[in-house]
Amino acid sequence: RHFQAELKKRVGGARRDTAPGTRPAIGIDLGTTKSCVGLFQDGRVEILSDAQGLRSTPSCVAFTEAGRLLGHQAESQAALNAPNTVFGAKRLLGAAAEAPPDARRWPFLVLEAEGGPRLRVSYKGAQKSFFPEEISAMILGHLKEVAEERLGRAVTHAVVTVPAHFNDSQRQATRDAGLIAGINVLRILNETTAAALAYSLHHPDGRERNVLVFDMGGGSLSASVFSIDRGVVEVKATAGDSHLGGDDFDDCLVSFFMEEFLKKHRENISHDRRAVWRLRAACEAAKRALSSSQKATVSVDCLYKGIDLQADITRAQFEQLCAKLFQRVLRPVERVLRDARLSPSQVGDVVVVGASTRMPRIRQLLQDFFGGRPLNQCLNADEAVASGAAVQAAILLEDGSDAARNLLALDVASASMGVEASTGKMHGLVKRNTAIPTVATRTFTTLHDHQPDLLIRAYEGERSVARENHLLGRFLLRGFSPAPRGMSLLEVTFYVDADGILSVFALDKVTGSANPIVVDARKGRLSKEQIARLAEEHERYRAEDRARKWKLATKNYLQSCAFSVRRTSGDILSYFTLQAKKKVVERCQQLELAAHPDHDHHRPLGCPGRDPARPTGCPSPTSPSEAARWKRGPLPKPPPPSINLPSTLSSLERIYL
Repeated sequence: RHFQAELKKRVGGARRDTAPGTRPAIGIDLGTTKSCVGLFQDGRVEILSDAQGLRSTPSCVAFTEAGRLLGHQAESQAALNAPNTVFGAKRLLGAAAEAPPDARRWPFLVLEAEGGPRLRVSYKGAQKSFFPEEISAMILGHLKEVAEERLGRAVTHAVVTVPAHFNDSQRQATRDAGLIAGINVLRILNETTAAALAYSLHHPDGRERNVLVFDMGGGSLSASVFSIDRGVVEVKATAGDSHLGGDDFDDCLVSFFMEEFLKKHRENISHDRRAVWRLRAACEAAKRALSSSQKATVSVDCLYKGIDLQADITRAQFEQLCAKLFQRVLRPVERVLRDARLSPSQVGDVVVVGASTRMPRIRQLLQDFFGGRPLNQCLNADEAVASGAAVQAAILLEDGSDAARNLLALDVASASMGVEASTGKMHGLVKRNTAIPTVATRTFTTLHDHQPDLLIRAYEGERSVARENHLLGRFLLRGFSPAPRGMSLLEVTFYVDADGILSVFALDKVTGSANPIVVDARKGRLSKEQIARLAEEHERYRAEDRARKWKLATKNYLQSCAFSVRRTSGDILSYFTLQAKKKVVERCQQLELAAHPDHDHHRPLGCPGRDPARPTGCPSPTSPSEAARWKRGPLPKPPPPSINLPSTLSSLERIYL
């Protein structure tokens, strides 16, 4: 019983409280490079740390011969397993069939396939392809487990954040990832809106103000203008750049040093995935160092063919290399102010969040644009979005304090939505920056006699020609009464929910039927059957992870027990016969070798440099304090043990094996 209880502590098997009304709702910041989870309780937000005490998790999944690795474990082995370590999957959510430009610089393989790209890795000795939604689901599931282990109860509800400029397909893909992970996604919340909620929670003075939130993380940039008045957070306008983040600055440095390496050593490392990964890690570290110093060193031992890379880079050089990226930083800010019809002087506070806003050049650009005023840095750049998501989760479940219940977020559509007219033009339904949820109703008719169905193509974008915009989906309307051309009247309702996701409903106005027409929505994403199958696979992966984790914890605890028995054998085993002593010591050594089969059989684990003159299992006096303890003589003899050590070790051995 003691063994099982100790293992539960180590594996995280605390009792889960699943009683109705006690399930908390968490807020998840699902980032491109880092992710974070928070919980609002007792009037404040708590960012939940993992077993190692770390408050953020790399958005990274690795596949090995033994199983999956998530977060920090995946990141730590990436240099040795680059082709099977997946990161940046957020940039593939909702993507078209062709692989995006990012795929060319990633060490893992991205395949073009119908319905969206696939990520090909080697998993348990076989080639396997994953949807981007599956990878995101693994990260969400890991954060869910972090919350459950920290809280000691089941977690099923969450608010998940996305960049404000995410389109319908990307938002739906994020929701699908949540379903696969076994999470009831209460809301898909814009990251800037989450940051504004966190800001409003810390500024409950009730004074009306215009606030611009600038969020730049590892993969994207978002800017939104809010009107905040007595807890009501109303979005006036939003804009962003889906491919401008910390990763893009890393790419500039990687390309530069690859060219320098080629010039100096005439060696092209671009085809060596491990070398590129190691160079990227060094470049990212240098970029971070340049945020607080004028000079940094990029150092990689044996980068390629035994050749070391050792080079310095200054902040001025870095800013010159990334000049084109820095030129794009202010474009979303200019656009969002233009859409909100505000001048820079009418913005009361400029709040910066996201790890990439720590770059001095970005802060300087923002300060200069807003007339030299200081930026508001009251929020933790890494945790602000998760904090706001946690607040929104508490609001939706009516689970928070008065401070949270008095907050209300009113979001907007990030892009215009419309349908393709018979002329090929874009017929608008919902304009960009319209408050959501919203409904738009239009009446359509047939173009041919006795037409059995009607196909509507919905698009998202600002171009006048429909097909130059992003295709949201094809909606096939069937089940209405056949009639001559122009006589069938179909009332079609387009509903954009609070998540920014479009749904379509239709009614036959000729018959006045109360039953809705069948709408076959083909939005090019995962079907319900696919989501159900992927959810089952996700649970199987989790079960395998738990089994492997339990086995590892069992092995480590078993080794610890065996080592403890051997270390005290000089005193405790004095109550045993010589034959019993020998049996216990041999069993301990066997268990330790079973736990670590690659260990040197001639030196018992945990006793380096053992003195043969000492009793087996007693550590050598390698330190002065330990030597002094041995000089004082053996410890006082304890009372006779109340357990049978050989049988206990045998039981432990059976549990492990």
